Amino acid sequence: MSRNGPGVRYATSPLLASKTPLWRSKFIVGSMAFGFALLAARAAYVEVFNNQYFIHQGEVRFVRTLDMPASRGRILDRNGQILAADVPAPSIWAIPEDIERDDPSVQARLRDAAQVLGMPQKDFDKKLADEDKSFVWIKRQVDVAVARKLAELNIKGLYQRSDFKRLYPEGEAAAHVAGFTNIEEQGQEGVELAFDHSLAGKAGSRRVIKDRLGRVVEDVGEAVPPDNGDDVQLSIDERIQYVAYEKIRDAVIENKAKAGSCVVVDAVTGELLAMANYPSFNPNDRSDLSGDHLRNRAMTDVFEPGSTMKPITVATALQLGRITPQTIIDTNPGRITVAGATIHDDENFGVLNVIGVIQKSSNVGATRISQRMTPHEMWDSFTSLGFGQKPQTEFPGAITGRLRPWKAWRPIEQATMSYGYGLSASLFQIAHAYTAFAHGGEVIPVKLLKSDAPPVGIPVFTPQIASEVRQMMHLAAAPGGTAPLAQTVGYSVGGKTGTAHKQEGKGYAGNKYRAWYTGMSPIDKPRIIVAVMVDEPGAGKYFGGLVAAPVFSQVVQQTLRIMNVMPDLAVPSQAH
Repeated sequence: MSRNGPGVRYATSPLLASKTPLWRSKFIVGSMAFGFALLAARAAYVEVFNNQYFIHQGEVRFVRTLDMPASRGRILDRNGQILAADVPAPSIWAIPEDIERDDPSVQARLRDAAQVLGMPQKDFDKKLADEDKSFVWIKRQVDVAVARKLAELNIKGLYQRSDFKRLYPEGEAAAHVAGFTNIEEQGQEGVELAFDHSLAGKAGSRRVIKDRLGRVVEDVGEAVPPDNGDDVQLSIDERIQYVAYEKIRDAVIENKAKAGSCVVVDAVTGELLAMANYPSFNPNDRSDLSGDHLRNRAMTDVFEPGSTMKPITVATALQLGRITPQTIIDTNPGRITVAGATIHDDENFGVLNVIGVIQKSSNVGATRISQRMTPHEMWDSFTSLGFGQKPQTEFPGAITGRLRPWKAWRPIEQATMSYGYGLSASLFQIAHAYTAFAHGGEVIPVKLLKSDAPPVGIPVFTPQIASEVRQMMHLAAAPGGTAPLAQTVGYSVGGKTGTAHKQEGKGYAGNKYRAWYTGMSPIDKPRIIVAVMVDEPGAGKYFGGLVAAPVFSQVVQQTLRIMNVMPDLAVPSQAH
């Protein structure tokens, strides 16, 4: 048998029997070597010399940069109580193409997921309908408990991202102070907007490799940690803020009014202790963050201040030496005609001294006092107190109000401005102006942030004149004055009522009023200034002394107790 095996005869095959030329063998070997050299060169080009393009293509497909959200800074009251803070709130997202919607068990879990998220099934299904999408938000910022239940359903293609949402513990009571953020944690109103640059942190980042299911396989490079926002501490006292809100809310409801506001200022430091409005809103409920109730009326609504201007008119004339507290002012017969227009009092008060003009709130008396001054002199005093000027505050939306240049004043305008018609201001501006009476004749800035630095005031009146006007306002709050309901147990008070027709267009609404009261306590050494405004009271009463003064009384009493201010009046003992 042949050693080549049975049936195989190589010698008889012409192809195998022929002798291969040497050059052909070399050519084949050389071609193979050249091919391997090309492959090696290409590999070197791809892996060494020009690898950036291919690295980029790989990163596009598998490398992701994940945001690491920064925590927004807290908003604190003067005692460190939280008015706004971030809390963990995972956001839910999905890769629709990865969800196995044909699987009956997955379908059942998807129905459970919609219920857990509190979403209508059709809305939930609509978000998952486009299977070509590689990313879709399902619901932003859910509670941690909801996220935990969702994770237990173990649905492939449904994922969570670490996130935060804003929580406002004081709710409606401090809503107009704290404001609110949008879903991206950007300030929209109030302190959230005013100090957005300080509160907002800077998000960090983390580069990772993900597989096709969206799972993180490994980190790439070093993570950049988030830079959390700074806390902001306000001058607000959350206890006083709640008192102010509760009392103005109750007054609006009781008097069937359209709205109301209350401002409380520390008369020594100028710090804003409370600023409340009603109606208010719940900043924790994003579905309700629109409409009129968002307005910070104490800052944005301007109106004619009415009789609250009379102490300022009297103080200006005292400062100029045109009158003394005992100067006789004849208000007979209860009206006066200026440039063809007649100004009335509620009744004929007869002959009064200057103290009586404030105590009885005489329009005729204020007009006669204004006639002893020039328009320029009155305008200088009003502007020094902040009227017609942009409020120097960090709050967004603060309104300037209106005070015409003195050269444009006609005699009737000078007369009406003396008792608060013909100019406009916000409640915040009126409270600011009254710091001149409470702080020894100096008008001081009203501060929103807590500060230990003493205020730098601008002298407008002498300390003696400020004291004399305070005593006049004290009598106005006593029996025989216009606001005995402003009195409070244990503390002396003084202030001025205001009641004015509301402007509508170029005229006045016949049966619509604004009622307010602005004052201070204790009267000899004031610690607080409280300004109250009730808009359109509709329960039969509309005078400031009947509608706004009781709110002032309640806020003063509780505020001074919170501040541990010793009573300056004897507190009557109760019989047992």
